Amino acid sequence: MSKRVYKFSEGNADMRNLLGGKGANLAEMTNIGLPIPNGFTISTEACTDYYNDGRTINEDTQKQIFEALAWLEGVQGKKFGDTENPLLVSVRSGARASMPGMMDTILNLGLNDVSVKGFAQKTGNPRFAYDSYRRFIQMFSDVVMEMSKTFFDSILEGVKKEHGYTFDTELTAEDLQDVIAQYKAIYKEKMGEEFPQDPKVQLMEAIKAVFRSWDNPRANYYRMMNDIPYSWGTAVNVGEYLINAQGEDVVAGIRTPSKITQLEKDLPECYKQFVSIADTLEKHYRDMQDMEFTIEEGKLFFLQTRNGKRTAHAAIQIACDLVDEGMITPEEAVCRIEAKSLDQLLHPVFDADALKNGQQIGEALPASPGAAAGRVYFNADDAVAAHTAGSRVILVRQETSPEDIEGMHAAEGVLTMRGGMTSHAAVVARGMGTCCVSGCGDLKVFEDEKYIELGGHKINEGDYISLDGSTGKIYLGDIKTVEASISGNFQRIMAWADAARKLKVRTNADTPEDAANAVRMGAEGIGLTRTEHMFFNPERIPKIRKMILSDTTEEREAALNELIPFQKGDFKGIYKAMEGRPVTIRFLDPPLHEFVPTEDAEIEELAKDMGLSAAEVKARCDALHEFNPMMGHRGCRLAVTFPEIARMQTRAVMEAAIEVNKEEGYSIVPEIMIPLVGDKKELAFVKKTVVETAEKVKAEMNSDIQYKVGTMIEIPRAALMADEIAEEAEFFSFGTNDLTQMTFGFSRDDAGKFLQDYYASKIYESDPFAHLDQNGVGQLIAMAAEKGRKVRPDIHLGICGEHGGDPASIEFCHKVGLDYVSCSPFRVPIARLAAAQAAIADKH
Repeated sequence: MSKRVYKFSEGNADMRNLLGGKGANLAEMTNIGLPIPNGFTISTEACTDYYNDGRTINEDTQKQIFEALAWLEGVQGKKFGDTENPLLVSVRSGARASMPGMMDTILNLGLNDVSVKGFAQKTGNPRFAYDSYRRFIQMFSDVVMEMSKTFFDSILEGVKKEHGYTFDTELTAEDLQDVIAQYKAIYKEKMGEEFPQDPKVQLMEAIKAVFRSWDNPRANYYRMMNDIPYSWGTAVNVGEYLINAQGEDVVAGIRTPSKITQLEKDLPECYKQFVSIADTLEKHYRDMQDMEFTIEEGKLFFLQTRNGKRTAHAAIQIACDLVDEGMITPEEAVCRIEAKSLDQLLHPVFDADALKNGQQIGEALPASPGAAAGRVYFNADDAVAAHTAGSRVILVRQETSPEDIEGMHAAEGVLTMRGGMTSHAAVVARGMGTCCVSGCGDLKVFEDEKYIELGGHKINEGDYISLDGSTGKIYLGDIKTVEASISGNFQRIMAWADAARKLKVRTNADTPEDAANAVRMGAEGIGLTRTEHMFFNPERIPKIRKMILSDTTEEREAALNELIPFQKGDFKGIYKAMEGRPVTIRFLDPPLHEFVPTEDAEIEELAKDMGLSAAEVKARCDALHEFNPMMGHRGCRLAVTFPEIARMQTRAVMEAAIEVNKEEGYSIVPEIMIPLVGDKKELAFVKKTVVETAEKVKAEMNSDIQYKVGTMIEIPRAALMADEIAEEAEFFSFGTNDLTQMTFGFSRDDAGKFLQDYYASKIYESDPFAHLDQNGVGQLIAMAAEKGRKVRPDIHLGICGEHGGDPASIEFCHKVGLDYVSCSPFRVPIARLAAAQAAIADKH
């Protein structure tokens, strides 16, 4: 019989994968002698068994659960369902990665019609006992049986109205017994059976519910967002229930807690003990801890500890402080920062001048820092829809719940009427890096009518408000924001990361402005300049259209010659912005039909310029139509058909580099990238045009400048033929966007319509266009890299698809031995940190 159940005393912090984060930390705290309620953990392996066995808990595991339960009854001197001294337990989820609010918890388990009387007698507080039973029935019905909470809310409100009560706390023990009777009646009506009275039945159903919650929509969405594998599963922690531990009210935002310093006034001995234990835990884990505790009859119990959820700014501050205190090394500090979280530090802040004119209408808790401005929406669905339509969104709720996760993800910021710094909204927003202001008691939210009232103003759905998550201030209107910069401790962490990493980090930039921005972010070069983006300028698009629609080579060359000054000017600007760092320029890639006019007025204007009739121009445009243009006449295929395009672009690249070298004293070595190559002969044909033109320019300008010609590996055949292609290519840049598209046979533009069904069916866990498919696409990259090196040992290898800024994909690139990754300018710090973390992990 495989072991699936562990007493807290049987585990330790190193068993996180088996016991989950919560279980491992409970075990560790038990082992170091802290006051922890007795309990046991049902392992993540049991969760895997549950799903493999058709969502049932097998007999061996059930036997171990009941043996552990008997042990717990023995050590506590209490019995499940007992009339005099009943044992009550909490059943709580605990995955190895923290997923706040995403999975389910059941408290007060073990109460029934009989044990509630014993509980009332034991506590000497009948009202509290019946309120606990009332809560348990509602929580069990909601979480385990999936009955809507609204049934129970309406009953509770009805009883309060009947007696003229305003607050739940006004209900007497007798009132609560009436509520319980009505709760049980609605349960029987909806479920077709009595509310379960056997505590063992309650326990097993609760455990199954927690396992099920691993697969609920919000948990699945959270895992996708945070790269948490479905295969991990969750553990379940069963612990003795403590009387004052109704912490779910705090998490849900229903109650706003007092500051911890209040405990010093109320229970000074407990406060002293708390401070001592907190200090012990933070020294033991060498990190800031998020701790849950309760006090029962004057005795302090710790219920959980974990590395505290924090903003990126706080994470960096804490890591640097720990280094300064000698508790951790700089490399450990680098590994303490979640790479993706750096995005938070690069989000906008309010423009100082614009803020001076801002009209403040309220202030609440600064729950998650950053600045956000957007249109007000009142539910997750509307927020997502508005975001999809291109609006900046502020999600406004009385309090958020886990069901709001997609709306929070779509929002620029979140504002809640209720909830403290540890509410769901605050914790999840901080984890996302989303601005959040919570607990605004002055805010009146009319969700059904779709408006709010605050500071004497009525704000309707779609109106703008602005939030400052660092100060808690709320403003009317749309306040301008500005970008943040890298400095202070952020710069220290980046310096430590740069010292540790092996991968270089470049950027994808098509303009001098993007290039300069990337340099400020720490980019060490450009891995991809998309030259086609330069042609869509209104001044240039007519000239590229003339070239495309020309009948003869001479006409095309004449049109292209008009474009050389523009291309050359752009390249000079980029070279200067990069200050001598390497620059890879990709030649024209998209199909020509993307450039041709579609509007009648544009067609007529082009016809006039070319001396043709509108009908002739339209016919030529129609002739460019392709059934599958992304796999049609594009990339290097254009240069095969129209070598004059490659000649023009080569001349612009070379002249710009030679002139900037002379003007600025740099030693630029241009890297010319030929896209969409699938055969050595294909590359050789285009390369011949490039080399002939480049040498001609060098001779004309009396320059001995060096340059490289390489290719973008973006179709599977290129990976398969990489050894042959390397005979012609001096570098490979893996274009993982198209390589993913062609390997999967998915259209990047259309896959979103059906990938959600794949996620729901657990066929794929994440978008392969966001997270590199290491098993398939990754295998092609690894093979191409190996083949390329065998033929050309000094070949330069990089990646320039969107995956270049994804931490998991960067780790793969490190393992494969690429030289660099390239990503958008604002993801450069993320890539630098992820590359360092990959290198550090590789050493251990």
